[in-house]
Amino acid sequence: MNWKIFIALRYLTKRNIDKFISIISVISVLGVIVGVAALIVVISIMTGFDIEIKEKIIGTYSHIILLKEGGIKDEKAAMDALNKNEHILASSPFIDEPAFLRYEGGGVGILLRGLDEEREGMVSNVKEYIGRDRLAFGENGVIVGRELLKSLGLARGDAVTIFSPYANEKFPYAHSRKNFTIVGVFTSGRYDYDANMVFTSLASAKELLNRDSVSGIGARVDDEFNVNKIKMELQKTFRHPFMVKSWMDLDKNLMRALAIEKKMMFTVLALIILVACFNIASSLIMQVLEKTKDIGILRAIGARARDIKVIFVFLGFLIGFIGVFFGVVLGVIIAKNINSIAGYMERLTGFELFPSDIYYLAAIPIRIERADIALIAAFSLVLAVIASLYPAWKASRLDPVRAIRYE
Repeated sequence: MNWKIFIALRYLTKRNIDKFISIISVISVLGVIVGVAALIVVISIMTGFDIEIKEKIIGTYSHIILLKEGGIKDEKAAMDALNKNEHILASSPFIDEPAFLRYEGGGVGILLRGLDEEREGMVSNVKEYIGRDRLAFGENGVIVGRELLKSLGLARGDAVTIFSPYANEKFPYAHSRKNFTIVGVFTSGRYDYDANMVFTSLASAKELLNRDSVSGIGARVDDEFNVNKIKMELQKTFRHPFMVKSWMDLDKNLMRALAIEKKMMFTVLALIILVACFNIASSLIMQVLEKTKDIGILRAIGARARDIKVIFVFLGFLIGFIGVFFGVVLGVIIAKNINSIAGYMERLTGFELFPSDIYYLAAIPIRIERADIALIAAFSLVLAVIASLYPAWKASRLDPVRAIRYE
């Protein structure tokens, strides 16, 4: 073993004469552990939010949506034109209209979606959210979001009436209504979808709305994260009054907010590690003062100033490494069990830590990425090494003669 590493290890493990220095060293390590663990947990949650919400958007809607002001009357021609693009795997027409749902206990505003029973399964994950192999509405059947069903106190088999206030193209101020039966429940896991959406067949939606057009065409692409490029290609084919939107456009502000929030949380929580690294610098400075005579002896027997620097830089690295190692272990354990911990805290305090109506998700999403852990670990170790540079430089500047005469 290199003698410099050996001495650094001795300084780390040997009991200090001054208890105060030992306490500061322990606090430094604990600070790094807490900072790294907190960063891993928060970044894993933010990554989980990002991925979960993207999956919910992609699952409920299509990758690409073709819209037209006033609706698309010849949906077959529009689908044929869409399918000519090499990146389009499948397409399906749909109707999206705000409406009112009336039941025995009152009424509520909803978003009514008319879907093609045969094609919709090829462009979205709606059938998986319903828990069936295929979409089947039957005659005048509707599938209602789980949260909406729960809030209204309804169940499968109940009869409801859906009103459309703008249901006639010739008479825009007329209204139409139609009786439906609840035949299924839709559960995406995203609260705002499950609390507002009602699905029915495309034919029933057209009949209710008294229209011969569809709101748009949904399409699945071969690479959902390359939709912006595909969108630009389609915009060359479909010009005004057509509009091409991607799944990223549906919740653009939310996606941007999540990205900004993740960066901000990283910056804020990194301050915990920064403070811990200041403690590392303080403990090393005190160790330099305590080991002044040892440093003088090392210099007297031939150690160079550079060797002294290496000893204390490596000592700072060791302190940082111990903190990072246990911080990573603690962070991963907490992240993997965050929902159990949150459930226990809710039972203990009676306070709901993760209300689904605010966060749009049924449970805290967690996604532990190795790249995030590696970045956090590397960032923390670099800070620890930087914190050790000044004490190491100070130790290397000690005059050997004066150092030996120190005590």
